[in-house]
Amino acid sequence: MSDVRDEQVLVGKHSRREFRERMGGGELKACIIPVAATEQHLEHLSMEHDWRSCMHVSVEVAKRLHPGVVVAPSMNIGISEHHMRHPGTLSAMPGSWLAVLFDTIRSMHQAGFEHILVLNGHGGNVAPCQGIWGQFLQRLETNLQFHSYWDFLDDEAVGPYLESGRWPGHAQEFETAFALAVFPENVRQDAMQDQQDTEPLLATAENGAAMVELIIARVTAHLQSMIDGESVAEVPAFH
Repeated sequence: MSDVRDEQVLVGKHSRREFRERMGGGELKACIIPVAATEQHLEHLSMEHDWRSCMHVSVEVAKRLHPGVVVAPSMNIGISEHHMRHPGTLSAMPGSWLAVLFDTIRSMHQAGFEHILVLNGHGGNVAPCQGIWGQFLQRLETNLQFHSYWDFLDDEAVGPYLESGRWPGHAQEFETAFALAVFPENVRQDAMQDQQDTEPLLATAENGAAMVELIIARVTAHLQSMIDGESVAEVPAFH
């Protein structure tokens, strides 16, 4: 819905009365929690790329499902120890990062949400979440799901738009195309020409826009299926 403003879907833009009335009235059905990172993205992409792309998808999905979905503040620092040799990268240790994530989920669950999608935009966050997700589900017993936004793509879908055939990659053709399409000011064209890695040169804004639209459409459909009770996280049995 193009006429829906960002502030209508962002939790942090609500006053407590506005949020209380929307939740109490049964309007709000699901919450998206974007998680990503702030880290080096080669010489040509801004370090905010992961969280900016994840937040973009989250907000656009919430707009399409308005008024039933809101977006929590992004966790824009991720688990990025493998990039710490590049100054400027920010990284959290897995234990502390997962603790903040759980508290964010718990807060939204306590607010009344039974359907919570943690949408990820950084590869380093995946393994720690996969390792602990069953425990999160056991603690909260709700429809809590974790997916990276690129999980909703497949080889057939991206084939026409990726010359390299590789995704998501790190600051390669896929991420560069995303940035060119959505926030081109974050792409340093001169650096892209000069750096040793040449795959980003394959990226185009047109292909990026097509892939971003596909991602948003598929995440929207998945979250709707969560709300409708068609996609429900299975709570592991206690032993």
